[in-house]
Amino acid sequence: MNTRTAEVSTANHPVVSSDRWLAERRALLAHEKELTHLRDQIARERRALPWVRIDKNYVFDSPEGQRTLADLFEGRRQLLVQHFMFGPGWEQGCPSCSFMADHSDGMNVHLAHRDVTLVAVSRAPLAEIERFRRRMGWQFKWVSSHGTDFNDDFHVSFTPEERAKGEVYYNYHMVAFPSEEAPGISVFYKDDAGEIFHTYSTYGRGVEVMMGTYNMLDLTPKGRDERDVPNKMEWVRHHDRYEPAPLAKQAAAAGCCHEHA
Repeated sequence: MNTRTAEVSTANHPVVSSDRWLAERRALLAHEKELTHLRDQIARERRALPWVRIDKNYVFDSPEGQRTLADLFEGRRQLLVQHFMFGPGWEQGCPSCSFMADHSDGMNVHLAHRDVTLVAVSRAPLAEIERFRRRMGWQFKWVSSHGTDFNDDFHVSFTPEERAKGEVYYNYHMVAFPSEEAPGISVFYKDDAGEIFHTYSTYGRGVEVMMGTYNMLDLTPKGRDERDVPNKMEWVRHHDRYEPAPLAKQAAAAGCCHEHA
């Protein structure tokens, strides 16, 4: 599989004076502000969505024992759930979901100070989750929904019978999907009476909100630099499975030549 990145050079990109660059940058800034204002508007519309009361008593396996959905809030009012693609018997979690999760530990302290608890939920048994989490070095809370209806109810796991039909219900419509597990993010609110409400879920490219790396790549000349294939995240690896980055390889080679000069 060829996942080499494309080259960008001045040969195929305009190089202009500072004055012209500033004029074009200001024009782009106007579009960026439009996007910012639209994002703010969508956030307001998201917060204005009606809620659905959760009446089912979901119970998860955690390292501390069995925990209900209410327990996962850990005393806060808001709960963010990453639906992490990791099915029973899998050797490791999905690379793209792992890419998302790589951003979680840094966010956690800040989310907690805004009344938000973040937790990952997967259908794999807890022992399999813990083995993989130790390998990856993550600290965020990660629980197992194995044996519950949670993944089915939030349309991120699909039975063999569902998949045999050629399409499954995902991201609010019927679609062909290549795996028994799917990514997503769901949000819940718990009121003072202890009632829990489902307020929002996002799937597909909506989960990019957890991928801070993408936001940084979007600022660069080469951008995300992905091939135009169905799985554009083919380049992503578990963070302990990447080969040395190109600059690191060059530095190592230079050091080796110097030693034998």
